[in-house]
Amino acid sequence: MKVDILNIKNEKAGTLDVSDKIFGLKWNPELVHQAVVAHLANAREPWAHTKGRGEVRGGGKKPWKQKGTGRARHGSSRSPIWVGGGVTHGPIKERDFSKKINKKMKRLAIFSVLSKKFKDSEIKIVDNFDGIENKSKAWAGILKNLTDLRSKTLVILEDKNKSSIKSISNIKNADTISPISLNVYDLMKCKNIILESNAVLEIEKTYKV
Repeated sequence: MKVDILNIKNEKAGTLDVSDKIFGLKWNPELVHQAVVAHLANAREPWAHTKGRGEVRGGGKKPWKQKGTGRARHGSSRSPIWVGGGVTHGPIKERDFSKKINKKMKRLAIFSVLSKKFKDSEIKIVDNFDGIENKSKAWAGILKNLTDLRSKTLVILEDKNKSSIKSISNIKNADTISPISLNVYDLMKCKNIILESNAVLEIEKTYKV
């Protein structure tokens, strides 16, 4: 399929042939939801950790003898029923929250989001960003020409322009990512997407479409 490409002044600069598999798929909300849940689960780290009775320091000595004191029998002062004792069934840092999703499903979810955003006119493809001063002020002016920065905007640059990542990241409501790092979560959380034309070709090459 042919798509329009723009220059940095938001004027039509030509057309680009792209695969129907990138911008021509049907919207699949169930698959996209599954991919987002897996992405967030795999990024989750179990910080909370409690110690069981065997991990708490001390408590090796029996508090008092088994019989003859009139008190209830206890074998350790680190029992969960004691203050300062271990925790029963508490959270542990070894817990695994990860969810599996195969490469084909992940790829289809990415293309489903790109296709929907393209049909909703939320994607703009720019010829190139060559010659732009690598400063946030310069990039902010260009992005304002191309889109409404009151909404979250994701800029997908070709690999050779990755030095601009910091400059774009300093701009409010703007973020950037490389074609090889595409994921459903970043695509979904941004209203608008600006794609460099060579980045589209890198996506086709990376995902073999």
